[in-house]
Amino acid sequence: MKLIELHILQSFPVSCLNRDDVGAPKSATFGGVSRARISSQCLKRAIREYAEDQKLTELKFTGKRTKRLAEWIASELEQEHKIPAERALSMGCAIAGALNKKEGKALDLKEPEMETLFYASPMQIKELAKLAIKEWGAEKKIDGGKDAFRKKCSEIGVYDAADIALFGRMVAADPSLTLEGAAMFSHALSTHKTENDLDFFSAVDDRKPKRDDAGAGMIGTLEFNSAVYYRYAAVNLDLLADADHLGKLSTEERQKVVAAFIEATVMAVPGARKNSMNASVPPSYVLGIYKAKGQPVQLINAFEAPVKGAGLVDGSVKALTAHHAQLKETWGIQTTEEAAVPEVSLAKLIEKLTAHVA
Repeated sequence: MKLIELHILQSFPVSCLNRDDVGAPKSATFGGVSRARISSQCLKRAIREYAEDQKLTELKFTGKRTKRLAEWIASELEQEHKIPAERALSMGCAIAGALNKKEGKALDLKEPEMETLFYASPMQIKELAKLAIKEWGAEKKIDGGKDAFRKKCSEIGVYDAADIALFGRMVAADPSLTLEGAAMFSHALSTHKTENDLDFFSAVDDRKPKRDDAGAGMIGTLEFNSAVYYRYAAVNLDLLADADHLGKLSTEERQKVVAAFIEATVMAVPGARKNSMNASVPPSYVLGIYKAKGQPVQLINAFEAPVKGAGLVDGSVKALTAHHAQLKETWGIQTTEEAAVPEVSLAKLIEKLTAHVA
């Protein structure tokens, strides 16, 4: 397995980057103590949003995850094939039902949402719409075609949506549409013991008369924390380049995709409470590695014994680099290329790593 790995240390100030079901920052126990946590799903969402904000669509980050696939297909049929709106939605519901339901039945026109989110590329939508025109036209009865649409969706591939190739797609209704993601992520954990704290807040009613009972119009509490996180992400370059993923792209195009992925992974910050607890800070340390062969190896056990004392970033960097050196010596782990920010710039790190993308 050819791998690019990223080991990231990032110090976030007061924040609530990833909330649980009661609105508190997510946490986990590791090394016998409580740690702050950011889920891998949250991080992947932030990466996709960063790619959109930074206009990386030209680098094929164009996939959309939605339950509203029927409406997306209907819009394509209306705009590109001049199909009347009502019939276009009927066709969209039939296609979405074929892709999302085991029995392949069309979705309800009044509630045209799929049972689960479906990750699709713009090219897949265009080609599925064309197949609908071929199967049913503007007047033919809309019926059947489940296998044809599932086969077409699989054949089209995701070469126009690198984010689907990287993050993968699961379709319970038809395993043939499931795609293993070429990227791997860990849940981010704090390198030290972290306890959530409470922020008591009040809001003033600006139009409330100043009387004896004058006071806050609303009061409440929010939980937050601050922590140095270890984040891990990797890309299986062999999988990324196969026929089911981005094999149709040129080497140069795949290099641009991986460069965009590295940039977005390093720079993206989850957006929860970004207006009241803004935590937009770049990482303190990024170790980038290329392995010509081997398996993914996290360095999280550098922090199984939590970092303590002042200078948590420096302590975390020292623990990480020492643990990595020990792993290489003990287990014979071989790396072909290593580069670290801030010893080199992010642009230089990306250049060094993407040079190995074939």
